[in-house]
Amino acid sequence: MKAIRFYEFGGPEVLRFEEVPDPVAGPGQVTVSVKAIGVNPVDTYIRSGTYGTRPFPFTPGSDATGVIETVGEGVSGLAPGDTVYTSATITGAYAEKTLAEANNVYLFPKNLSFSSAAGVNIPYATAYRALLHRAGGVAGETVLVHGASGGVGIAAVQIARAYGFNVFGTAGTEEGLALALREGASRVFNHRDEGYLEAAKAETPDGKGFDIILEMLANVNLSKDLPVLATYGRVVVIGNRGTVEINPRDAMRADASILGMTLFNVPPSELDSIHAALYAGLENGMLRPVIGKELPLSEAAQAHIDVMKPSGAHGKIVLLTEN
Repeated sequence: MKAIRFYEFGGPEVLRFEEVPDPVAGPGQVTVSVKAIGVNPVDTYIRSGTYGTRPFPFTPGSDATGVIETVGEGVSGLAPGDTVYTSATITGAYAEKTLAEANNVYLFPKNLSFSSAAGVNIPYATAYRALLHRAGGVAGETVLVHGASGGVGIAAVQIARAYGFNVFGTAGTEEGLALALREGASRVFNHRDEGYLEAAKAETPDGKGFDIILEMLANVNLSKDLPVLATYGRVVVIGNRGTVEINPRDAMRADASILGMTLFNVPPSELDSIHAALYAGLENGMLRPVIGKELPLSEAAQAHIDVMKPSGAHGKIVLLTEN
């Protein structure tokens, strides 16, 4: 089979498209014939070495979708021929076949395409946990979603709207702003405009500010987020690419909380609950992954460039195999 691998940390150019052995399922494991792979910013951080060491050669990716090919001893609830997506893999998602623990594999509704299912795991599980678990959000609160036209941003807008939040969003292009509105934001603001956060705060109920801010680029925005929080407001840091200086008095003024999160810390029982909720939302159409671009698996390096562009992806970037 073909797979993407890298032998050293570095830029997108270190990614190689090459022949590798097919994986074999052991006890409690399944192999999946991969149809589509979701590309996430965290994949680029792993490739560059930001997220610690990895055994080389290494195949990146966690979000594969496809058809179960084989099941190992002791696996129940999954069978060859089932259409699934993965929340983690053993051998990497950027491949024509992947090996995963059965408890990291989820069925998806029949109304979803393979490409759409590739946009579920990291974007929707991240958004769900950030909004409802870390921030403890409740219906009626006002939430600001930074980067509302990206994969996690779109997921956050849809989930927040479905759960009864007052949803604001930001993006950097007219296309991105229109997309955020279409997916459920009531108001949108261009983050390239001077004073956009103050303008957004002014439009919150009674001008009190945001109860929750979902932050995709904390090194740029966190210091500006704190002054526009409502009393007891929370910022959940989902993405970050550097350091930032803040004035702690801005947090003191609002009794505010700054909360970090990563899916790597989610215990299995909580993850199962998240994916059960996502299945229901996908099945009834409240949640609808938006695909911004599809590329062949061989062009993974280009996908890594595109997913990090400042203009945003305007939906999920997906790699397709020829399976």
